[in-house]
Amino acid sequence: MEKILDRFLRYVAVDTQSNEESESQPSTEKQWNLLRMLEGELKALGVETTLDEYGYVMGKIPANVEGDIPAVGFIAHVDTAPDASGAGVQPQIVENYDGGSIDLKGVPGLALNPSEFPEMLHYVGQTLITTDGTTLLGADDKAGVAEIMDAVQYIMAHPEFKHGPIRIGFTPDEEIGRGVVKFDVERFGADFAYTMDGGEIGELEFENFNAGSAKIHIQGRNVHPGYAKGKMKNAIHIGQELNGLLPVEQRPEYTEGYEGFFHLISFKGTVEEADFAYIIRDHDRAKFEAKKKVITDCVAFINGKYGEGTAVLTLRDQYRNMREQVEPHYHIVEKAVKAMEMAGVKPRIQPIRGGTDGANLSFKGLPCPNIFAGGLNFHGKMEFVPLQSMEAASQVILNIIRLFAE
Repeated sequence: MEKILDRFLRYVAVDTQSNEESESQPSTEKQWNLLRMLEGELKALGVETTLDEYGYVMGKIPANVEGDIPAVGFIAHVDTAPDASGAGVQPQIVENYDGGSIDLKGVPGLALNPSEFPEMLHYVGQTLITTDGTTLLGADDKAGVAEIMDAVQYIMAHPEFKHGPIRIGFTPDEEIGRGVVKFDVERFGADFAYTMDGGEIGELEFENFNAGSAKIHIQGRNVHPGYAKGKMKNAIHIGQELNGLLPVEQRPEYTEGYEGFFHLISFKGTVEEADFAYIIRDHDRAKFEAKKKVITDCVAFINGKYGEGTAVLTLRDQYRNMREQVEPHYHIVEKAVKAMEMAGVKPRIQPIRGGTDGANLSFKGLPCPNIFAGGLNFHGKMEFVPLQSMEAASQVILNIIRLFAE
C-alpha cells in the first residue's frame, strides 16, 4: 500500500501546467503524462478504466452489495495554474511544524511566515509540504488526485469494505475554465459526484462564482516622439486609462465573501498596440451581468474618445453558480457533512471564491459539490498542504461511500 505522501510527491513531480492560449484539449501535451500514469495505476489496482481522446480518465468500481444504491463519483483535475511554473517542483517536507517561519530554500530570503499567513498556526505539530520558493506546489489539485487514488487503493485492497457503484474521474484544463467542456456525463455513469478541489480542511462548497473572461485589445498609433503632438496614440496609456475606469474597490484584494470583482490578470503591450486580460466574478447572477456591462461601457467610452476600433472587447462566460443545480439534491451536501464529522473534521459550508469542474458538471446534470483537498495559498510559490489534511480527505471519501451504501 503506497502512502498518500509518496503518491502526492510522485504526482507533483510531473509538470502539468495548462495553457489558455492553446486550442487543443488537453491544452498542453505534458498533461498526458500524468493522465496516462493515472490510467495505468487504476488498471493496476483492478479498476475498469478508460482514457479518451480529450484527456478524461474514467474509472468504474461495481457495487459489492445488493440494493438500489446511487452511483457516486469523485473527481479531481491534473493541471496546474498558468500563474506560476509547475516544472521541476522541489517540495520541502516540514515534520512536526513548530509554528515558526519556514525558509523556502530555493530563493534566499524567501519564507512562509505566520505573521503574513496566520492560518499556518492551525497546523502546529503537523507535517507541512511546502514549495522551495521557485515554483508552485501543485496541491491544486494533485492533493485531490492523491486523495482519490488513496481511497481507491484502500477499497480495492479491502473487499470487505461495503460500497455501491463508484465512479472516478480525472480531468485536464480546469485551471483555464475548460475542464469538463467535453466530459461525457452519461458515460461517466454517476448519479451524484464530488470534486476534491477545495482549500483548507473542513471546507464544503455548493455555490461558486459566476465567471467570465474579458480580453481587450488596444490599437494605438506610433509616431516618432519628437513629432508626436496631436498624432500619437499610446496604447499602453489608453489601456491604463481604461483600467482606471473600473471600480478600484471591486478588485480581488479589496473583496471577500460574496463580493465579486474585476481582476486584471495580464498586460502586454507597446505604443502601437496592447492587450489587457481580466477575469470577472460574482456569486449573484444579476451583479455578474452588471459587471459585464460596466466593462463594455468602459470600452465604449474609450472608443468614443479615441475613435471607433481603438479598443476591441472579447467577452466569454466560463461557468455559472452551481447552487441552483445542487440545492434540490441537498442530501448530498448533508452526506458530506456527516462524512466529515465521522472523520473528526469540523465542516465549514461556504461559497467558493472561485470555481471548480463541479460547477459546469452540475449544469450538465451531475450535481457536484466541492470538498476540501487541504491545500493553502494555491497558484503560487507560497502554496503548502498539511499531510494530515490529505489523509482526512481520503477518509471523508470512504465515509461518503459508506453512507451511500447504507
